[in-house]
Amino acid sequence: MAPPYSNGYGYPSSSSALPSSYDYGYRNSGDFQSICDDIYATSKTMLERLWAYTNGRGRHTAWSLAVQAGHQIRRNLTRRRLLSFPHLLVALWMLVMLWGERWIFSSRVRSCDWDHWEDWPAGATPHRLIFVADPQIIDPHSYPGRPWPINPLTVVITDNYMRRSYMQLQKVLHPDTVFFLGDLFDGGREWKTANGNFDDPEWAKGHRPAEEQKYLKEWHRKYGEDFWLQEYKRFGDIFYDNWNLGGVFPGPWQRGRKLISSLPGNHDLGFGAEVKVPARHRFSAYFGEPNRVDVIGNHTFVSVDTVSLSADTSNVKDQVDLRPIYGPAQEFLKEVKATKRRAVQKEVRFWRGDLEDLSWEQKVEDLDTADYSHLPTLDPGEDAPDFPTILLTHVPLYRDPGTPCGPMREHWPPAKPPKGQTGPVVPDHRNAISVSGGYQYQNVLNPEDSINLIKSIGNIIHTFSGDDHDYCEIVHSPEQENVKEITVKSLSMAMGVPTPGFQMVSLYNPIDSQGNPLPGAPKTTLQTHLCLLPKQLSTYMTYAVLGILTLLTLIARAFLVPVLNLQPFALDPVQHTPSAILPIFKAKTEGDDGAAYDARPSSSMTSSSKFPSARVSSTRTRGQSLSSGLGPQARAASPNTKGKGGASPGGKWGWGQNRGPRIEIRRDAYYDGKERAWRPASSRSRSRLSVVGREIWTTCWRVAWMVLGFFAYLTYKG
Repeated sequence: MAPPYSNGYGYPSSSSALPSSYDYGYRNSGDFQSICDDIYATSKTMLERLWAYTNGRGRHTAWSLAVQAGHQIRRNLTRRRLLSFPHLLVALWMLVMLWGERWIFSSRVRSCDWDHWEDWPAGATPHRLIFVADPQIIDPHSYPGRPWPINPLTVVITDNYMRRSYMQLQKVLHPDTVFFLGDLFDGGREWKTANGNFDDPEWAKGHRPAEEQKYLKEWHRKYGEDFWLQEYKRFGDIFYDNWNLGGVFPGPWQRGRKLISSLPGNHDLGFGAEVKVPARHRFSAYFGEPNRVDVIGNHTFVSVDTVSLSADTSNVKDQVDLRPIYGPAQEFLKEVKATKRRAVQKEVRFWRGDLEDLSWEQKVEDLDTADYSHLPTLDPGEDAPDFPTILLTHVPLYRDPGTPCGPMREHWPPAKPPKGQTGPVVPDHRNAISVSGGYQYQNVLNPEDSINLIKSIGNIIHTFSGDDHDYCEIVHSPEQENVKEITVKSLSMAMGVPTPGFQMVSLYNPIDSQGNPLPGAPKTTLQTHLCLLPKQLSTYMTYAVLGILTLLTLIARAFLVPVLNLQPFALDPVQHTPSAILPIFKAKTEGDDGAAYDARPSSSMTSSSKFPSARVSSTRTRGQSLSSGLGPQARAASPNTKGKGGASPGGKWGWGQNRGPRIEIRRDAYYDGKERAWRPASSRSRSRLSVVGREIWTTCWRVAWMVLGFFAYLTYKG
C-alpha cells in the first residue's frame, strides 16, 4: 500500500506540506530542465540515426542513384540523341532567345549611331550627350499586393531590360555625358530615413489613395534606410557599374566624361507641399545637389528641383510654412545668372590655359581700414559672354490643355487635320500631356513657376524634362519666350509605354578665347535624336508563337513515329535485372525434363498409361539467340547408348552423363502465355496511342526544360 502522503503513483500529492509558491517555482525549474533534456536526447538520437544512415544505407542509396544517373546520361549522349529533332528545336529556341534577350538591343542602339543623324560641318568635334528619364526601378511600392514569385520576377526582368539597354548605350554610342532626369526610384519617397519625421502631416492625411493607405504601416515597418541603401546599390549595379563600358577617355576636344544623376523626381521626394524633406536630404547626400549649373560642350546646363519649387505655388502655402521645401530652389534661382557667368568664365579660363580658380594677393591689413569693394571675382558682370542655356526639370513646363505633342508620341497619334489645314489640330487632347494632377504628382508645372524659371535663368534655348514616360515635343508660347521643350521617353519597359527609349543630343558651339562664338559657327548649336529600344511585349509574343509552333510540331512528329516507323526519341525503360553475381545459365538434367515433354500422344506409345515414358519422343527447347526468334525447335531425344563411332554421351553436343544442355537465362526475354514461348522483351507489342503519348510527353518535356533552363541562365547573367 502506498504511503498516506502519496497519490498512489509514487509522487507527492497536491496536499504537500510545502508552500504552493515554492512548489510552483520548483516545478517550473524542473519542467524547464526536463524539456531541455528531452530536446537534447531527441537531437542526439536524430543525429546518431542520420550518421548511421549516411554511413550505411544512405551511402549505398546515393551510390546507386549516381550509377543510375550516369547510365542515363550515357544513354543520352549518343550521337543519335544529340542530333535528334527535339534538340534541333532547342537549338532554334536558343538562337531566338539570344536574339530577343541580347542581339536585338545591340541592333536597335546601333541604328541610332551618331553618324546616322548628326549634320555638322566637316571637321566638327561635337560633345555627345544622352538623357535617361524615369528608370523608376521597380520596388514594393510599384505593384503592392502582387504575389510571389511574380513581383520578384518583374523586378528581375525590368532590371535586365534597363541593364542591357544601358550597356549597349555605353558600348556602341560612347557618350561623353549622361544626364538622368529624375524618378530614379519608384517608391523612394516612401522608405523611411534613419532620422527625421516621415509621417504624413495632419493636413495631408487622407490624400493617399485607399490602395496605398492599407500598405502604409507595412511599408514603414519593413522598408527603411537599409532598404533604401539596397535600392541605391541596385541602381548603381545597373548604371554606375556599367559606366566604364563607354571607355575611359571622352571624344576629341572634350574635357572628360560625366554622369550626372542628381535631379530628383516626384517618386524620389514627393511633389509640392508634400515633399519629404528628410528624403531630399538623403537623396542629395548620395546623388548630389539637385539645383546645380554645369558647363558641358560650351553649353550651360541648369538643373532645378522643380518638385520642391512647386510648393511655393501650392494651395496650402498660406496655411502651412513650406519654406523648408521650396526655399533652397528659390534661393538658387535668385543667384543662378551669376552662377552661370562664373561657370562660363571657369570653362573659358581652362581652355585658355589659365587657372580656373582665382589667385588671391597675400597681404596683411587692419580690419577697420580694409577695402572689401574691389575683391577679385569670376563674375565679370551682366555684359560678359554667355553660353546657350539648357534647362533640365523633371516636371514639364506649363502649356495650354490640348497642346499636341507631335507624331512621335506613342500614346496616341495626332488627330488628322481637316481638309485644307496644314498645321496640327489644336487642341488635340489625346495627343497632348494632360494638364492635371493628383496625390504626389502634377503632370505640368504651374504657369507661375514655368515663367519664373525661364525669366530667372535667362538665355534658355531648350528644355528637357521627364515624368510623362512618353515623348512630347512642343514650342512654348511667347510668354515663355518660345522655348522649345522635349519630354524624354522612359528607359523602363514597365512605365505603360510599349516602346522605351532615350534622347540623344549633339552639342557644337565653337568659341574664341573670350567665350564668344567663332565667325561662321552654326546658329543652331544643338541637334537631337530619339532612340527607340526593343518592344519587350513583341519579343514575348514571338516566344509565344514559337512555343505554339513547337508544340504542334512535336505532336505531329509523335503521330508520325509509328506510322512512318521513325526512330522514337523516348528511350525504352531500363530493365532492372538481378545482380550479375547470380547465375545466368542453368544446367538441364534428366530430372528436369518434366516440363519439356510433348503433351500430345506419340505414335510409338504402346502402353495405355496416361504418363509418357522417359524415353519417348519429346520436344525440347534449346536456348538460342533471341535476336533471330525464340520459337521452340523440335528435337528427338537420343537414347542413352553409345552412338556410331563409339562417341561417349558427353560429346561435343554438350550432353553429359545424366545431364541435358545448358539453358541460357536471357535478361531481355519474357514468356508469352498465349503462344507458350519465350520472346524478346523489345518485341512486346504496344499500342500506337501509347507510343504517341509517350513520344509527346518525352519530347515536349525535353524541349521545355532545356529552353526554360537557358532562359533562366540568360536572366541570371542579366
